Amino acid sequence: MATKTRSSTTRNEGRAPAGASWSGSQTGFLAAAAMAGAAVGFAANYGRKMVVQGMNSDWQEMLEAEHALVRGLFDKLEATEDGQTWVRAYTLTRIKNALGKHALQEENVLYPALREANQTHDADALNGEHGYIKTYLYELDTMPKEGSAWLEKAREFRAMLDEHMRMEEEQVFPAFRAALTEEQSARLTAAMQREGMKLA
Repeated sequence: MATKTRSSTTRNEGRAPAGASWSGSQTGFLAAAAMAGAAVGFAANYGRKMVVQGMNSDWQEMLEAEHALVRGLFDKLEATEDGQTWVRAYTLTRIKNALGKHALQEENVLYPALREANQTHDADALNGEHGYIKTYLYELDTMPKEGSAWLEKAREFRAMLDEHMRMEEEQVFPAFRAALTEEQSARLTAAMQREGMKLA
């Protein structure tokens, strides 16, 4: 009897009793797998952000590409019918995200650089318009999405936004670029990319 009890005990050695935690080697393996998964996820997210940021573009090309993206989203928004409230809400969210990232770059990098280059009037005018952009976004987000009134407000917003982007693309950006050296433009591009990575 004693022999059977001993062999039973011997067979169970090294095994964790029911409900006990993992052994050290199993926990180490899981921790390593989790760290590897996190590293792959971080690398994939960073790569996605680099693509979104257009790491091969300069500051002006980046901002104009973002303008084109927003115009395309408005095209989709204006093609909706009154009953497509979910599509309107989703597209508006995409516009808000795109404009939020864009505004962060302009307000934290471009407009201060314009002020530094004695182009304060343009910087202040454009920055002031960002307040109206945020107001339109708020109004569209809070009003009922069905019906023609919502779409009319969206079209009014787009007209204001088109004028803002046109002023930047046709007047402010070209004049500012002409005043910058290549080195200054490269520094501005790097700063813009860093800022955009926060929300890409």
